[in-house]
Amino acid sequence: MTLFNCTCALMAIAVLGSGAPGLAQTPPSTPPRSSDPSATSYVVFLGSRPVGREEVSVLRQADGWAIRGVSRIGAPVEVVTRAAEIRYDGEWRARSMTLEGTVRGVETSVKTTFADGKATSEITVKGEVSTKTDDVSADAVVLPNAFLGSYAALARRLVDAAVGTTVRAYIAPQAELPIRIESKTAERIDTPQQAISATRVSMRMSNPGGELQLNAWIDAAGALLRLSVPAQMLELARDDIASAASRTTSFSLPGDEAIRIAATGFNLAGTVTKPPDAREPLPALVLIGGAGPTDRDGFAAGIPVVGQIAGDLVRAGFLVVRYDKRGVGQSGGRAEAATLTDYAEDVRSVITWLRDRDDVDDRRIGLVGHSEGAWVAMLAASRDDRVSAMALVAAAASTGAELVLEQQRHVLERLKASEPEAEEKVALQKQINEAALTGKGWDQVPAEVRAQAETPWFQSFLAFDPAKVMKDVDQPVLIVHGALDAQVPPSHAEKLAALARARGREEATDVVLVPGINHLLVPATTGEIDEYGSLTDRSVAPSVTAAIGSWMAKELGPGKR
Repeated sequence: MTLFNCTCALMAIAVLGSGAPGLAQTPPSTPPRSSDPSATSYVVFLGSRPVGREEVSVLRQADGWAIRGVSRIGAPVEVVTRAAEIRYDGEWRARSMTLEGTVRGVETSVKTTFADGKATSEITVKGEVSTKTDDVSADAVVLPNAFLGSYAALARRLVDAAVGTTVRAYIAPQAELPIRIESKTAERIDTPQQAISATRVSMRMSNPGGELQLNAWIDAAGALLRLSVPAQMLELARDDIASAASRTTSFSLPGDEAIRIAATGFNLAGTVTKPPDAREPLPALVLIGGAGPTDRDGFAAGIPVVGQIAGDLVRAGFLVVRYDKRGVGQSGGRAEAATLTDYAEDVRSVITWLRDRDDVDDRRIGLVGHSEGAWVAMLAASRDDRVSAMALVAAAASTGAELVLEQQRHVLERLKASEPEAEEKVALQKQINEAALTGKGWDQVPAEVRAQAETPWFQSFLAFDPAKVMKDVDQPVLIVHGALDAQVPPSHAEKLAALARARGREEATDVVLVPGINHLLVPATTGEIDEYGSLTDRSVAPSVTAAIGSWMAKELGPGKR
């Protein structure tokens, strides 16, 4: 994930802007009181921090449906919705919308009516009234930015909607956008009170500035359980599901054992799996997922990348640990203050935990990092001689700052941006990078972008330099890369191998380039991000895991290190 990819797609949650770690550490404020005692309460998160609450009611009426609610979202957004109501007819066709509240202390209201393919809005800000008319499909679902509870109507549509279909959404009062349904996956959400059967619906909204990934979790009746906009680090979760003790699962392996690992001031939650009837003690592998709020199974575009790798490596004879990143899933800790170095220290905590197990050979522990997780593996290995070998999968060889610009230029090329537009965006990205690295020049960066970029993680990402870290890595290194990887081009594999070989040590450095495989390690046609949702084969390629398994078996064989 790059900053550009996050900021080029702000249309869907335009009022909320780009959420990021680094927000005020205060509990969500209490929203205005709902008049409906049966209203459902939700918590709003930005960058994994709770920043607000919403109370939402979905009411069946004689002439159709009404979605009502109130909300309060704190800094840096500062939106209070005193009253929200969206009315639909019995076929879920929009009839009217009313929003009343404040945005950063400014009194604001929007009243919209829908008729004859038009949405006519009366917008009042500071007492000044303006009107706006947009073309809107008869079956468009209404999703005003200031009221996330409006997605309850989308949830009802998703129950019977087939994968591949498109739902029209009116981002009131801005424009209508298409939302394409990419996948539907059965999952289970375990809370301290109950296990909830859910369907995870992965969608992609087409925005003027690029596509935006959306994920919604719904129950069998179409009630909204959770909403996620990963690029904006935005989450809406029902009260019980918002608990840190809750975990969403749709992937498991035979013999999975839930574990808690003591880290620095908190516990990491994870899963350990080992081959049945295997001869102990076993060689062990720690799997490290990529960027963002990654859980132990490493879901990306609906694919449990890390979980599938784990399954194949267990079958290859290894004891395998995978875990929720700090501040994610059931793991403690705070993600908003974490850097790549902090994540590497979490890996070292896992290693310490492994060495205390009787079924693990503590001389044979390896790391397998995917994408950004490969950088975390490098940091951990460079600081810890208890690591015997590591595999770097889909890893970048450039600095983070260089990678962000490389990915941005690729996106601009695919968007066919004009040369002046491309130069402007690249210049802004360079300003952002410089400000994040030095702490100077933030006044030249748009406030909403600064809110996202001024974080310890982003600074550490930009500053990370594989060339410097690799010099301190003493372990054998395997580099595995998909030949169709469009996020981190395969040219990075040989550059990374050159860095490893330049160490001048006897430890092995091997490279495996896998034909026809993208960044998610699954078969692809183009390897581009916009292809992820339409992939028919959603399994990590056996050639990838076989390469890792056979190499690790050689490097972590009996008597090694």
